[in-house]
Amino acid sequence: MWELGKNKNNLSRITGRMRGWIQVGATLLSNIHLSNFFKGGIYQGGGKAVCVPGLNCYSCPAASGACPIGAFQAVAGSSKFGFSYYITGFLILVGVLLGRFVCGFLCPFGWLQDLLHKIPGRKISTGRLKPLTYVKYAVLIGTVILLPALMTNDVGMGDPYFCKYICPQGVLEGALPLAAANAGIRSALGTLFTRKLIILMAVGILSVVFYRPFCKWVCPLGAFYGLMNKVALLGVEVDRGKCVSCGRCAKVCKMDVDITRTPNHGECIRCGKCVTVCPVDALGYGCGFGSDGKEMKKETEK
Repeated sequence: MWELGKNKNNLSRITGRMRGWIQVGATLLSNIHLSNFFKGGIYQGGGKAVCVPGLNCYSCPAASGACPIGAFQAVAGSSKFGFSYYITGFLILVGVLLGRFVCGFLCPFGWLQDLLHKIPGRKISTGRLKPLTYVKYAVLIGTVILLPALMTNDVGMGDPYFCKYICPQGVLEGALPLAAANAGIRSALGTLFTRKLIILMAVGILSVVFYRPFCKWVCPLGAFYGLMNKVALLGVEVDRGKCVSCGRCAKVCKMDVDITRTPNHGECIRCGKCVTVCPVDALGYGCGFGSDGKEMKKETEK
């Protein structure tokens, strides 16, 4: 990987420390039409033809663009099904450029989980729950790709299974604000809304105790970007000459990644916590299509 200029370490530390503000800015840009919260309707302009990188509900009154997962399901479940080169290409492009940096910096629902985890109380490590990280890949394949395309009604239409039955962001950003401002929508809420509200509440409670449970175990967008981490242009670089194997980076990582052994791990959200705690400036953001994680492991074990 080639470095981001001479002041790479300083820039990397500043980026990590500014992450909260970057998350605020990304959330506002994804939901720029704030006045719609008072109108009880959603923005339907030309911007909705463009996807945003993070998990952000199309039905949010303020949403400036479309959620890539929702857009993909809309195409997969259409009676005139055709492979969506635009949506798939968008996801691959963002994934190859940024990987799960999107999860760490640009996703509104990821930011919400970060905020909830700051609530004082007992925190439980997810280190022993690593097998659950594979669930999100099953969610991606099953509810986002296969079910909308294969489980169709009499006219060939498939439901957007993830958005309709699982995604808590749809309730938070869509159903709740729309119902609050529109009496007609409030009267139409039924069992499905109640079930998804329970999912949202469960995710909220779990987020206080566990770090980013939805991102780690359920989110199909995180699963897709995770597959791109090993080839992403932007990643975390380890200076093997400087590293003293102190283990601080592994201890501070709330995504349960040892960055010195697996710098391109699919669970790394590029949050920068490891960068800011490194005592010898051995870590920093770098550009280049992935360093070899297996080679890194061999070097650190010598």
